[in-house]
Amino acid sequence: MRSFKTTALSLGLWLAAISGGAALAQPPAAPAAAPAPAAAAPIAPNYVTIPMEIMVNKPAAEVWAKVGKYCDIAAWLPAVRTCTITAGPASGEIGSVRSVGGEIMVGKTALSYTYAQRPSLTNPAAAVRYNFYHGCLEAVPVTATTSKLVYTLMYDNEYVAGDEAAKAAEMNNRRTQFTAALGNMKIIAEGGTVPPAPPAPARGGGAPGGAPGAGRGG
Repeated sequence: MRSFKTTALSLGLWLAAISGGAALAQPPAAPAAAPAPAAAAPIAPNYVTIPMEIMVNKPAAEVWAKVGKYCDIAAWLPAVRTCTITAGPASGEIGSVRSVGGEIMVGKTALSYTYAQRPSLTNPAAAVRYNFYHGCLEAVPVTATTSKLVYTLMYDNEYVAGDEAAKAAEMNNRRTQFTAALGNMKIIAEGGTVPPAPPAPARGGGAPGGAPGAGRGG
């Protein structure tokens, strides 16, 4: 009887040891899955263009020589006080970045250039709302002695706050600003003098007509 009890006790301890070892051998439970992130607001780009042009009583090559350099913008856009090349070719070629809006030249021909504004490097909130702003300025020959300057803006106005009327008003503001710039270019190209720029806005006022979500510029 004593031998039987001893054997039973030993068997019980052996089974307990096996059960404990099996429990220890189980892999740890997987952590609970993290909740799915909230869905981002849908993006519906609304790319708009603002084409503008003006006739000039000078040949296209002469016009471009007077207003077509990348930093000539400081002479014909009143909101711009100064312009310097901050990166890329100093002569103003494809890849040049000008201080006006951090604009980088992305295309160029003998009588035109195209630029883009990059996302803001100083305002993360603005960088998220990058609007793909591009501008193209071109001198187009019309006759041997006349030409026209064509300025086209393209950007996504989805981010303009408000309804369709607000978006239309924002576009009209740009059109007014750059139509005036074309008028100044015509004056310069034909040998005239551009009227002095109005006083700089109060600190914090900013220049009118800048790209939403990007630096102010052309």
